[in-house]
Amino acid sequence: MRLNIKNETGRLKSVVLGQPNSLGAVPTLEESYDAKSYYSIEHNIYPKEEDIINEMNAFEAVLKKYDVEVLRPSIIKDYNQVFSRDVAFVIDDKMIISNVIADRADEQEAYKSVFEKVAWRKIINLPETAHIEGGDVIVWNDFIFIGTCFSEDYRNYKTARTNEYAIEILKEYFPKKRIIDLELKKNDKVPFEGILHLDCTFNPVGEDKCIIYKNGFVDESDYRLIIDIFGEENCFHINDEEMFEMFPNIFSIAPDVVVSDKAFTRMNDHLRNVWGMTVEEIPYREISKMGGLLRCSTMPLVRE
Repeated sequence: MRLNIKNETGRLKSVVLGQPNSLGAVPTLEESYDAKSYYSIEHNIYPKEEDIINEMNAFEAVLKKYDVEVLRPSIIKDYNQVFSRDVAFVIDDKMIISNVIADRADEQEAYKSVFEKVAWRKIINLPETAHIEGGDVIVWNDFIFIGTCFSEDYRNYKTARTNEYAIEILKEYFPKKRIIDLELKKNDKVPFEGILHLDCTFNPVGEDKCIIYKNGFVDESDYRLIIDIFGEENCFHINDEEMFEMFPNIFSIAPDVVVSDKAFTRMNDHLRNVWGMTVEEIPYREISKMGGLLRCSTMPLVRE
């Protein structure tokens, strides 16, 4: 397979979609590893496997409608494999294997058939102490935006998934890219007060536009930098409640085609009526209760 990911919105040709089957039992509060899951468990609204299967089937149907090749990881019994974005990710023609948190370490075994399609020279394995997950990495032509946590308490946060060491290594592998690190607010238990991954607070769409949540960044200067790069008129701003519902985490099939949750009425109307996009709406409310949405569920491999 000839990997090719230059940005977030080029016409999608091949993607890995997560696996909804055999989720296992509802985790305990202690077993949760993100604030949204913690909230769902605490309020007894954690999703049922049947509903997750239905939502992912709807997503797969849309992808296939646009002739996208859809690969799936093999099933690990009683294991959550919905969010393929964080297991590995592609920049240009290279696949970076993530060093995910220990709770998800077994997940990578299920992607063996995918990894085997990629030439070994194109796969980057990071040192064990370089932590990074695909949800924190946004490739945008000459830029790579990376969400991170610089806090001295980094090791105490389950939601701190990407560290400074991993960013420095990516700078060595991609010296011609402008790599911008963006520090995110972290909270393991209160989803209104922390950001799991960068794509939960910022996501490019179209050719030159983005969805952004100002309060997700530790430093307002990081938010301002994104506004300067994209232009104020090209930014769709979301509020606290919309961040909680995961508005930024939609997925682009092409510059003019996005897949979005049908509950995101205000944003979908803007994308459709103001920015002229085709918005494929599907139900994804149940999956959102586990701390991820549409972008989190995908690992793009090839875009035009």
